[in-house]
Amino acid sequence: MAALALDVDAIRARFSSLRTEWALFDGPGGTQTPDAVIDAIAAYLRESNANLGGAFEASVRSDALVANARIAAASFLGCTPDEVVFGQNMTTLNFALSRTVGRELRAGDEIIATKLDHDGNVAPWLELAHDLDLHVRLVELNDDTTLDLDDLESKLSERTRVVAFPLASNGVGTLVDGRRVAELAHSVGALAWADAVHFGPHGPIDVAGLGVDVLLCSPYKFFGPHLGLAFGRKDVLERWRPYKVRPAANEPVGARFETGTLAHELLAGFVAAVDYVHELGWDAIQAHERGLGEQFLAGLPDAWTLHGLPTMSGRVPTFALTHDSIPPDAAAARLAERKLAVWSGNYYALEVMQELGLPDGAVRVGLVHYNTEQEVDRLLEGLAGL
Repeated sequence: MAALALDVDAIRARFSSLRTEWALFDGPGGTQTPDAVIDAIAAYLRESNANLGGAFEASVRSDALVANARIAAASFLGCTPDEVVFGQNMTTLNFALSRTVGRELRAGDEIIATKLDHDGNVAPWLELAHDLDLHVRLVELNDDTTLDLDDLESKLSERTRVVAFPLASNGVGTLVDGRRVAELAHSVGALAWADAVHFGPHGPIDVAGLGVDVLLCSPYKFFGPHLGLAFGRKDVLERWRPYKVRPAANEPVGARFETGTLAHELLAGFVAAVDYVHELGWDAIQAHERGLGEQFLAGLPDAWTLHGLPTMSGRVPTFALTHDSIPPDAAAARLAERKLAVWSGNYYALEVMQELGLPDGAVRVGLVHYNTEQEVDRLLEGLAGL
């Protein structure tokens, strides 16, 4: 059955932040939030603002909220509620969880990351390697920016303990076969450690189907508030010794890795964001984004070079561009004069930009489901106008 078409006008009416002259293609750095998310945050602060574990009404409501947030996260990730870990952001969570697994590692052990990764899934391992005398190896890219799985397989060894990888590149939009990477990691007894931050707004996440052991993402990239979210396979989390204060509960197991009081009001917004995504449905979201991406690629002016896959096959609608003569920062500034919001620089995709020979980075255009065909036309006109 064909996916129902999105009513984009009706969707945009649910976002006060979209009532602007700006055309926003800045989603890879953080998406806009529907008003329901904002209302949920405000309602919590007005009606239920209290810490956990009390007998009084506001505290009881807060207990219920945290439990509900774990259920929402489980539905979003395809796991059980006790396998959910909340934190400040993906990078902070990744530093914390990598230090925890570091308690099992020994000098000479190997971590594999990739040249397609955001540095949030590279730097934590480099720093851990510095502390513990580990070795970090990076998987190469093919010429089209896809991950070289043969190179990954050749780098695996009996000393490999973790294989860290993205589901989608935040730099060039390329997708990764996460299930195959997890299978390769498990073939040598290593943990499969996935960064789903950039994939989060573009498609469904199913940790069981992927077969990963750890997965991290960021709700503010999929229409929610600024939070970090992680999945850890239950038997893995139960095996690790967490860094936590002694009185903190050990159950649910994911909570062992949450240091201190959570941002309850943001969890309320997170639940609303998950409800919003599920209401729209991934089939409709992906069909609309694919159409916008095809429109953009078909109209890209000749003066611009696209770095990455040339069609919408095997990618999400995030595009890295360079102009024949205008540096990325200058191009982004001139587009901003036309009220077109794009990013420039390396956006923490250090290895990708180095592989592409782009020391100044690129202009990054990100499309999400609330963007319109008219906005894409405006952007193409702006790119041509430079």
